[in-house]
Amino acid sequence: MAPLVWLVTGCSSGFGREFVHEILKSGDKVIATARRPETLEDLKKAGAAVLQLDVTWDQERINETINNAIAIYGQLDVLINNAAYVLGDFRDAFETNVFGPLKVTKAALPHMRARKTGTNVFISSISGWSGMEFNAGYAGTKFALEGMAESLNREVRPLGLRTLIIEPGFFRTDLLSQGNLKTTESSIPDYAEASKAFNRLLAEKNHAQAGDPKKGVAVVVDLVRQEGVAKGKKVPVRMALGQDAYEVIKGKCRKTIELLEDWKDVISGTDLDA
Repeated sequence: MAPLVWLVTGCSSGFGREFVHEILKSGDKVIATARRPETLEDLKKAGAAVLQLDVTWDQERINETINNAIAIYGQLDVLINNAAYVLGDFRDAFETNVFGPLKVTKAALPHMRARKTGTNVFISSISGWSGMEFNAGYAGTKFALEGMAESLNREVRPLGLRTLIIEPGFFRTDLLSQGNLKTTESSIPDYAEASKAFNRLLAEKNHAQAGDPKKGVAVVVDLVRQEGVAKGKKVPVRMALGQDAYEVIKGKCRKTIELLEDWKDVISGTDLDA
């Protein structure tokens, strides 16, 4: 298999950094990006090309950056939309988690369509299946991202392009650290104690998560390269990562099927009479 060229957003920490190391280990080429390129010096020394990319930039600037990235190796085979914003202002979360991947993917697609090959990977979350209390903004972005990616898959699959939606549970990264997590206590008295408890839960989970990011990114790289755990298998559009993600998704599917069966007559009864 000829070496692939990958571009990864959000490489200053967490999954992004692990992706770069795993991709280089596979023998492929990778362009690591971040808002602050000075945080990528060690990745550059390891063999990655590095570029500044802030997914909240306007479309024109992102187009220019992606074109510059493609010029480095002459092609782009895999785009990993990894940059994410956890808690805080709703608009900021949607700008980074939804419109960011939309703009970066939009910039990369003309190149992929012209070559009739390419894979777009979207790093979503277990929150794209189940919204937690006091997490509406983040969950909303992940539900939106997954709907967008599903639609994209239907549009580009006939052109030879692939789409992967990755749904990790809690993995031991810096995602819940104070630098990435902006928690606030509810100003509504009815929610005050519950929001404090939720913030304590997040603080307790920080660096105590069960998921191993090295194992998680290795699975994603295997899915893209269709080797290792994915060898000889049909690669799905969606892939959950982590035992917690498995349990949450399985539980929601089971409850959804039960609901549909319990209310089948009511649901079906709203069609026009024959």
